[in-house]
Amino acid sequence: MRVLWVFLGILPAASGLLWAQPSEAARQLVREVVYNELQDHDTHGYWRYWIQQRVQNGTQLENQVETADGPITRIVQANGQPLAPRAQDAEQSRLDHLVNSPLARAAHRRAYLEDETRIRGIFALLPDAFLYQFVAVENGWRHLHFQPNPGFAPHSIQSRIFHAMSGDIWLDARMKRLVRLQGHLDDNVDFGFGLLGRLDRGGWFLMHRVQVSPTEWKTQQLEIHMSGRAMLFNTIARQTSELRGGFAAVPAGINLAQGMRLLEQPDPRSGPNTVARVSPVSLSTRR
Repeated sequence: MRVLWVFLGILPAASGLLWAQPSEAARQLVREVVYNELQDHDTHGYWRYWIQQRVQNGTQLENQVETADGPITRIVQANGQPLAPRAQDAEQSRLDHLVNSPLARAAHRRAYLEDETRIRGIFALLPDAFLYQFVAVENGWRHLHFQPNPGFAPHSIQSRIFHAMSGDIWLDARMKRLVRLQGHLDDNVDFGFGLLGRLDRGGWFLMHRVQVSPTEWKTQQLEIHMSGRAMLFNTIARQTSELRGGFAAVPAGINLAQGMRLLEQPDPRSGPNTVARVSPVSLSTRR
């Protein structure tokens, strides 16, 4: 859920979808889902998993363990091959510095807590920032379309970007949990009348989640594709393409050093050999 604060647009709704009268029942369902998600966010367990990323020149595989001080991650493959010895040494040095340096640990924890605060703030906007309409029931999920609520007044840069989105959301109505969220920026978002920055219309975002325990859900697929400029002419480019899997519970409240030791231990559900047999989820295309 740490990735949620980057809500910056996603796939357009299916062409030809007509906007009907907003549904208060749909909005109430969203409110109940947000309540459950925030409760889980406060009481969540800790997990180990792999992350396969598409990067500029290919793919990268990481193993990650969640800790009380934020996630700790080790890169284990590049383009489907184990890291070269020099790259492995660099990864080990980076992790050793993080675990052994009080300043590095403090900065890591501070960044983690700041992200957590952004998540709560942005996610809490969902019931009020948008108007919702039921579309269909699909695989037991409630599919809703959303568009900005003209009566909502954003008070921060993050909420302005969030509020500029429209798209679709799928909810598990029985468990009251978020399954899938996708949307896009309908218009340019300017900051300081365009002088401080701009995010270009057409940027999109996709997030798909899976249930990993009776009470917890995790992000399985994440796509963020945004562009724009900042401070006159500096280009903004945020491109994220991730697939996650091999979710395995780890002891609650572990620290970074304990997390690093777990990264050093093989896990049959979460490792390079496992990932090599997993094909990335086909990326949704704009419709």
